[in-house]
Amino acid sequence: MVASEQALVTGKQLDTLCINTIRTLAIDAVQQANSGHPGAPMGLAPVTYCLWQEFLRYDPEDPTWLNRDRFVLSNGHASMLLYAMLHLAGVREVDESGKVLKELAVPMEEIKRFRQLGSRTPGHPESHITTGVETTTGPLGQGVGNSLGMAIASRWLAANFNRPELEIFNYNVYAICSDGDLMEGIGGEAASLAGHLKLSNLCWIYDHNGVTLDGPASWSFSEDVATRFVGYGWNVTRVADANDLEMLGRAFETFEKTTDRPTLIMVDSHIGYGSPHKQDSNAAHGEPLGEEEVRLVKKFYGWPEDAKFLVPEGVREHFQDGLGNRGHDVRAQWARTFAEYSKKYPELADRLHRMQRRELPSGWDKNLPTFPADPKGVATRESSGKVLNLLAQDIPWLIGGSADLATSNKTTLKFEGAGDFEAGNYGGRNLHFGVREHAMGASVNGLIVSRIRAFGATFFNFSDYMRASIRLAALMEIPSIFVFTHDSIGVGEDGPTHQPIEQLASLRAMPNLIVLRPGDANEVVEAWKIIAQLQHQPAALVLTRQALPTFDRTKYGAASGTAKGAYILADAPGGKPDVILMGTGSEVSLCIEAYEKLKAEGIQARVVSMPSWEIFEKQDKPYKESVLPPSITARVSVEMAATFGWERYVGLKGRKVGMHRFGASAPLKDLLKFFGFTADAVVEEARKAIAEK
Repeated sequence: MVASEQALVTGKQLDTLCINTIRTLAIDAVQQANSGHPGAPMGLAPVTYCLWQEFLRYDPEDPTWLNRDRFVLSNGHASMLLYAMLHLAGVREVDESGKVLKELAVPMEEIKRFRQLGSRTPGHPESHITTGVETTTGPLGQGVGNSLGMAIASRWLAANFNRPELEIFNYNVYAICSDGDLMEGIGGEAASLAGHLKLSNLCWIYDHNGVTLDGPASWSFSEDVATRFVGYGWNVTRVADANDLEMLGRAFETFEKTTDRPTLIMVDSHIGYGSPHKQDSNAAHGEPLGEEEVRLVKKFYGWPEDAKFLVPEGVREHFQDGLGNRGHDVRAQWARTFAEYSKKYPELADRLHRMQRRELPSGWDKNLPTFPADPKGVATRESSGKVLNLLAQDIPWLIGGSADLATSNKTTLKFEGAGDFEAGNYGGRNLHFGVREHAMGASVNGLIVSRIRAFGATFFNFSDYMRASIRLAALMEIPSIFVFTHDSIGVGEDGPTHQPIEQLASLRAMPNLIVLRPGDANEVVEAWKIIAQLQHQPAALVLTRQALPTFDRTKYGAASGTAKGAYILADAPGGKPDVILMGTGSEVSLCIEAYEKLKAEGIQARVVSMPSWEIFEKQDKPYKESVLPPSITARVSVEMAATFGWERYVGLKGRKVGMHRFGASAPLKDLLKFFGFTADAVVEEARKAIAEK
């Protein structure tokens, strides 16, 4: 055997050794936790190894490098696959300030603590916990939806920052997905839009293993996935055996050469030992293998049967020689290019620096308006549209769009140069998501983790379609922006299918989400100021279709009180009211009407506008008690929504004017009368509250 052949054999043996190390780390971690999914990591180990070792442009020594390729594990139940890769590749930990540390992001002790309280290796990957995890995945379909946003981000960044001879952004996005990801509707939505946009920087690797948690995928899934994706406008290629590194390499090369469409690589894998001839039932159904089966699997791999968490000599070195050195060299070349770029385009370099730190440009709020008092007023969706356009002009990386409702949501960016993001023209700031709320929510999160400030908009009732994405944004602690209009029975004739009732209470129940429902145009300005400055929390901005009066702030409290979540808008003489009226959004003006009527009757009232419960709850006790004194128990809440939750503020003796059923189809004036949203009705409830105190 000649030396070159010997080296080839040795190289293949080393490949196999590394792949089996990934597999056995997953097996041992799942077995020790007595919880988890060993099968998918076992089957996908060769695929991920080939991608990372040969193709992924990623430097483990700088996992926040701006132009790194992104890797998303959409089938998040296979999390040990990712943790094993992060460990073996030597990916470094990054602290909260963005500093890269010497310690590993996933040291061996964390693999041994898989699925344990406080570990960096939770059951499904969480980006705010584990460096190297690009996005939090778990609910199937969300990861591929995020990957769409990441691919859009790469194209947008390239179009807006690259300059002749100085290419700063050209990264690719890879997502491994499962049968489940492609069964979920969000997967189809994301694939459809990616194909429409011709995002050739996006590659999905479909783990075609024919197994779901219930049993064979054939029980519920028999479509021709390849033909479906061809119909979406994707390039589709297939690898018949997940263990065939040569064919996997060719598939990734095909992706890199494809310049006019995204790529789907269908990989036929076999849950279990990683052999086409063996499949283990426990591995297939998301359970630990059991001690005896672990021994048999390790024997099949030629592994020491009693060894646990073994990383053989040469494995880490091999990853360093491949991914490590290649990633280091590519990043070093990029750093030289960026140094030249920074000298030539200092403003753009500063912009990128601020984006990474979630900072705002100087003077970002300098053009925000103050709306004059107006009894007829304007819908908060209208005032929001004006504020958004002014804000976006001064925050150049604020982009977004609507699920085919931009005209209704007033979210179109209309200033000169805003433009549309479309196939072949990726610099625009208006995104057109089509009627795809699920994919919109997930791709907004993908844009946000790419450090672009993005918003997605639709009618409030359809926030239900986006709930999983909103929830993951809150879990990831990222400042996604969700704009919702048509926020109540104020939708009128469209009827109960379009009138949100329970959505406010539902979103308020979500940890780490800021819900803002401003009561007039100037509260809208203040709400956008709050949203712009968020760094670790998503926001839901809830806006009206119908016009609301713009309050005379010389007569009533300043709108700046919005920054505290709730504030006194109108008060009794000496600050000693008989009753407190509180509301949000369109119902604040109803409280003001009732306040004036009560005043004429000699009843002293206070009106509290409460645009954000979450922000109000963060205030100190003295402030909260200054707004809602415990001694005043006569209280009335007014909100065109389910009253669930208002007992926190009105107390046991308070009254709640709200919705106790779904809405109805009728003109707004008829609905207001029918459901009791009139000043007279509020006055009557105020009298009852006073009588019962």
